[in-house]
Amino acid sequence: MNVRPLHDRIIVRRLDEGEQKVGAIIIPDTAKEKPQQGKVIAAGNGKSKDDGKRVPLDVTTGDTILFGKYSGQEIKLDGEEYIIMREDEVLAIIEGGTKKKK
Repeated sequence: MNVRPLHDRIIVRRLDEGEQKVGAIIIPDTAKEKPQQGKVIAAGNGKSKDDGKRVPLDVTTGDTILFGKYSGQEIKLDGEEYIIMREDEVLAIIEGGTKKKK
């Protein structure tokens, strides 16, 4: 995929949360809530300020993020579904490091 989002936008691939079960009932795909967690596939160069300088993004390619239920716009590229959203819609970055034992 050779797509670069503009300005302060990012492209995100939703992460699967696995199969949801309630008791012994398996919830079908159509009734499941979409995951609110994803991986950043591409990020823009940053937002332009009034003086022409760019403010770099806090989110970078490869980050795992949390976002709201109705954030962004769903798009389809090369047969896969992605979300394109502004950096402002990102709620948190999930730190991927392991804890060090003392």
